[in-house]
Amino acid sequence: MADRAGAVMFKGNPITLGGPEIKAGGDAPDFTAVDNGLQPVKLSQAKGKVIVLSAVPSLDTPVCDTETRKFNQEAGKLGANVEVWTVSMDLPFAQKRWCGAAGVTAVKTLSDFRERSFAQNYGVLVKEGPLAGLTARAVFVVGKDGQVLASVVTNPQGDVNRIVFSDAKVNQGLPDSLFHFAPPQGAYVQEF
Repeated sequence: MADRAGAVMFKGNPITLGGPEIKAGGDAPDFTAVDNGLQPVKLSQAKGKVIVLSAVPSLDTPVCDTETRKFNQEAGKLGANVEVWTVSMDLPFAQKRWCGAAGVTAVKTLSDFRERSFAQNYGVLVKEGPLAGLTARAVFVVGKDGQVLASVVTNPQGDVNRIVFSDAKVNQGLPDSLFHFAPPQGAYVQEF
């Protein structure tokens, strides 16, 4: 799998990400991650639904915590044909604890610790620096047909509130409010 040198920045330093750059319009790569019950979950099992994939380094960081809570608020309004999955390298036990403490029930948290197939297949595996082995913060939207409708790996020095969509987004009925969140006051936003 190809590495992408300097794909994102962390504390002013370029960081290499492992895996391909995923672009809107292509097929969404399949992956297997682990749910809070230690069961495997595959993207291919969700065909026929719109899946919002939110990658975060750790649910225990301020920006990722806020983002996942915001997705949880919005996910409850989307109906049965849209699911929000947050993927990190956090262990399933930690994800389950965090969800309970945060009251997150509408977002499915998945751990990529076992196979790392999500991080590698979606090009968000941090390859160097103090966060090597974690996932970079990113959002992907996969349509009912398995096509990538939106893809953004956030540059921490860029606009963390904006997601760029392909024209197909309109056909999925996803509200723009799903993709806007503000980091907590005083949060260190130079993370992935």
